[in-house]
Parts: sequence; structure tokens; C-alpha cells
Amino acid sequence: MKIIAFAGTNSSQSINLKLLKYVLEDFSDYEINLIDLNDYELPIFSEDREKAGYPDKVREFLSLFEDADAIICSMAEHNRTYSVAFKNIFDWASRIKIKIFDEKPMFLMSTSSGKGAGKFVMETANRFFPQFGADIKETYSLPMFYDNFENDGNGLTNEQEEQILKAKIKNFSQVLKLECAD
Repeated sequence: MKIIAFAGTNSSQSINLKLLKYVLEDFSDYEINLIDLNDYELPIFSEDREKAGYPDKVREFLSLFEDADAIICSMAEHNRTYSVAFKNIFDWASRIKIKIFDEKPMFLMSTSSGKGAGKFVMETANRFFPQFGADIKETYSLPMFYDNFENDGNGLTNEQEEQILKAKIKNFSQVLKLECAD
């Protein structure tokens, strides 16, 4: 089974990327394709640019979802919504194929340095991603990242959050096993 994974940001020091990498450790039996949105940097989407044609990177990005069996992502929240890096590739890709997530099961996550844990981006993604072909099977939000996660990125220091996350990972793993059985 192939999992496509990404952090919804272009920051190399992203706390969402750290959370994502930590979660991916529990999916070591799967083929993981961890993509970096920096590899899909594009001009800012506009209808004028669209008339000139779609950049090859957009089609390449879409093909990653077509080739995957599942999606795990951790969305960064910038000013209460998606990061510009994610929103731009999302806008380009959805013009070619509205169901960009290709009806794949998704584990949707976020974290932030504050108590909100990416609440607004999670609400937005939960509301809109299904319209774009995401079959959201599990969600998780980690508040106060720096208080709850080890500085070296090795994991959660908050035992309660660790139990919550591990239960959600287990649930998503079971979904994937059922998907494989079909």
C-alpha cells in the first residue's frame, strides 16, 4: 500500500512536518512518499495564467495522488487558513481535476504553537477537502506543540496526547487494512 504524505507548508522547520514525520514512523510497513511542497512551487494562480496553460508540476502533483492508496497530511495554519504554499498548488490542481485527493482515505492533522492546534485550518479542511475527493477517516490536532513535543522531534512528551494520537493512528491503520482487503 502506498501512502502520500505532506505537510501543508513550505517551511523546512515546520512543526507540522515534525508531527507528520513522527506519525509516519507508525506506517513503516507501507510505501511512503513524503512530498515537499517546495518541489511544487508555482506562479500564483490566476485565470490569466491558467489561459497560458498548466505548469507540468501541477500534473506531476496530481499524479502523486492518483498513484497513492491513502493520504496523511498535517496542515499548517497561517492567519486562520491554509498556508499560501498549499493553497496555491491546491488552486492550480483543482482546476485540472476537482477531486484532487482522488477519493483516497485521509488522516488529517494539524498542530500549532498555541492552544488552538490549527483549529481554523482543520475546520476549513474538514469542510472542503471532501468536496475535493478526500475521504477523511481520522483527524488529530496537537495544541501547544513546543510544550508537548520533544525538541529533537522524537515524539510527544504529553502522555495523554500520545495515547490520543496512537489510538487515531491505530484506527487509521485499521481502515487501511480494510481497504486492502477489498
